[in-house]
Amino acid sequence: MPHRPSPLPHPQSAGRRRPHGGRAAVRAGVLAAALATLFAAGSLAPAAANPASASASASASASMGPGTATADALAVARPQGKARVTAAVVDLDGTGREPAVHGDDTPYDTASIVKVDILATALLQAQDSGHDLTTQERAQAEAMIRRSDNTAANALWRRIGLAPGLEAGNKRLGLTSTKGGPGVKWGLTRTTASDQIRLLRAVFDTRPTSPAGSTALNAASRSYLRTLMTRVVGEQAWGVSAAGGSGWALKNGWLQRNTTGLWDVNSVGRIMAGGHHYLVAVLSDGNTSMKDGVALVEREARAAVTSATAH
Repeated sequence: MPHRPSPLPHPQSAGRRRPHGGRAAVRAGVLAAALATLFAAGSLAPAAANPASASASASASASMGPGTATADALAVARPQGKARVTAAVVDLDGTGREPAVHGDDTPYDTASIVKVDILATALLQAQDSGHDLTTQERAQAEAMIRRSDNTAANALWRRIGLAPGLEAGNKRLGLTSTKGGPGVKWGLTRTTASDQIRLLRAVFDTRPTSPAGSTALNAASRSYLRTLMTRVVGEQAWGVSAAGGSGWALKNGWLQRNTTGLWDVNSVGRIMAGGHHYLVAVLSDGNTSMKDGVALVEREARAAVTSATAH
């Protein structure tokens, strides 16, 4: 029987884009709403609730499990305050297939943007089995995407078979540069901006001429994932949505490093601008605060989309 995820309840107003003038309040509430940053079991200890003061708080520590390295040992150390950022954008309604990449298309930690990839893989596996996601799995999927719930992500990460399961799914989805995180640490998955565009194509590109990766998920699975991404809670409706109007769908990720206190801040999704749909992925690290990271991501998203609309 073909996989047909059950429809979601009617959208709630909390999931809609807040006016631009309220963006500072949205940013300030992100961590308080999330409680933890991104990691799976043994996640980072909560940082300061206000992103503006987070860099001045005590550094959070990541419990990586017995015999494993800390999160910072798994990433390239960066000087204090030297943020880097890469943005990729493609006009979904245009004829071009390759995204325009601004910055070095090198790997970054995903943080919670990997939750889109986790759910896409779970949906692929459900399609293969000929069964829907279970009621419990649908509840976990909604919590994971809409509220960025880490407990739900832990369960679905194990459900898909950890990194090997993710990478098997990604091969079918058309991703080429994403490596799953070690053990239960899904948030340490490494990816590139262009690979995130490939994942977004698999979710949002429904044209008959789409490449194989964009048709791996069936219509019901794509619709389910798209719907969840349009209903993220208001406190998390920042990022690539700053580059377009109200027709956005997104997932954000954020993580404070436990040894440097610097922040990884990422945002991926679909926006509308100038009557066209754009897929946008912005990845950053080395930010001195959550607030600075959000501002950087939104600035780069706007610049990338403005450049795309000018061509």
